[in-house]
Amino acid sequence: QLRLVESGGGLVQTGGSLRLSCSASGSIFSIDSMGWYRQPPGKQRELVAGILGPGTTNYANSVKGRFTISRNNALNTMYLQMNSLKPEDTGVYYCNFKWRTNLLAPSKDSWGQGTQVTVSS
Repeated sequence: QLRLVESGGGLVQTGGSLRLSCSASGSIFSIDSMGWYRQPPGKQRELVAGILGPGTTNYANSVKGRFTISRNNALNTMYLQMNSLKPEDTGVYYCNFKWRTNLLAPSKDSWGQGTQVTVSS
């Protein structure tokens, strides 16, 4: 199994910045994709940013130009740099890995426990 641990959430004022980290521990053969999702209060979980395969990134329109997703392959760690935060960015942020234990194995889906981000107005 793969254990994902998020850190870096907290309370910040509008316009502030936070950097989230997601560290993976376990035996990984390959990673198909990595992503950050968030769940605003009373709403469904949504994709914020993702990295596909070798490094193609994609972002939700609402965070383009403000958030940057990155990875450190050697550390099996993913980051989300969040700048110019807005109150609507408030929510629980989850990291997700889709990964394999070997070349022929099906992709597995693992989630972190979530970290709260609160942006005050």
